Amino acid sequence: MKKLGIAIYPEHSTVEKDKAYIALAHQYGFTRIFTCLLSVEGDQKKVMANFKEIIEFANELEMEVVVDIAPRVFGALGISYDDLSFFHELGAYAIRLDLGYTGNEESIMTFNPYGLKIEINMSNATKYVDNILSYRPNRKQLLGSHNFYPHRYAGLSYDHFLKCSALFKEHNLETAAFINSPSATFGPWPVTEGLCTLEMHRTLPIGVQAKHLFKTGLIDCAIIANAYASEEEMKALRDVVQQERFTFNVTLYGTITELEKKIVLEEFHFYRGDVSDYLIRSTQSRVKYKKEEFKPTHTPSIRRGDILIENELYGQYKGELQIALLDMENSGKTNVVGRIAEEEIFLLNELQPWDKFAFCER
Repeated sequence: MKKLGIAIYPEHSTVEKDKAYIALAHQYGFTRIFTCLLSVEGDQKKVMANFKEIIEFANELEMEVVVDIAPRVFGALGISYDDLSFFHELGAYAIRLDLGYTGNEESIMTFNPYGLKIEINMSNATKYVDNILSYRPNRKQLLGSHNFYPHRYAGLSYDHFLKCSALFKEHNLETAAFINSPSATFGPWPVTEGLCTLEMHRTLPIGVQAKHLFKTGLIDCAIIANAYASEEEMKALRDVVQQERFTFNVTLYGTITELEKKIVLEEFHFYRGDVSDYLIRSTQSRVKYKKEEFKPTHTPSIRRGDILIENELYGQYKGELQIALLDMENSGKTNVVGRIAEEEIFLLNELQPWDKFAFCER
């Protein structure tokens, strides 16, 4: 099940603003909240009182609050890994270890009497999780999440992200990664050039970021790392989660016929299994509409990301829908009826044979 989360940073805001943000996120189906004790400074009692009030409010809405912490903060707060009562009293759902221990300590922590989940860092591609598992933890209490990166160009490469995430998914652990809100203005640290796990996501629309994470099959929860995301962005993320099929945003051209538009937007599409380097083929429409006319209309040269429907000059192929994977010459037998949104064309790389997909006109 795909989940959504937000992040709050009480030391940089007010209780009232954080509560309003949490309530809005809850309205759009968000279930996870990330917050951070790594950067807390100033009046510790006041800050912790604010944390507790906000977490209590989140718990009333049945949202899961994960508190990020490091061993040095354990020391500063006088907390031991074998006594997590502090976080229980705070009302946390889980604690996230930004930096871990030796493996045995994490394993012991998963048996805490309060039912607190223990979330560990996914971004380093080491055998850290294997080491913890070798100490026989309570697996159902163990989670994983990636880091986020406020410094431009410092985010994870995609290959590294896949490698790291696979190490956790092969053990069936719940996973999370962070996405960036272009409208948000702050995070836990003074430097804020966007907050995301993957560097390639930094300047993308937020819905595209989430769509990409979920399509990998390696991430269960997408968390907006910076605050405050807009209501429009939350709605876009809710729509991504609710889509049963992988859905591309598209522009349809004025030359498209009513039948072609119906094929694009209403028919059930799947990626035919005998794969071509050039095309993703969805062939059922040519069977269903084999008696219909498909006159040549708009037949320019074909570009990667174009949506195509074969016209009647292609004989038995008329009515077949395709997505172009490469630039190609057009013999005049192919109507170019629309185009995938430019920022989503890279997602064609993630579509696999037999995947089901759909289009949404924007």
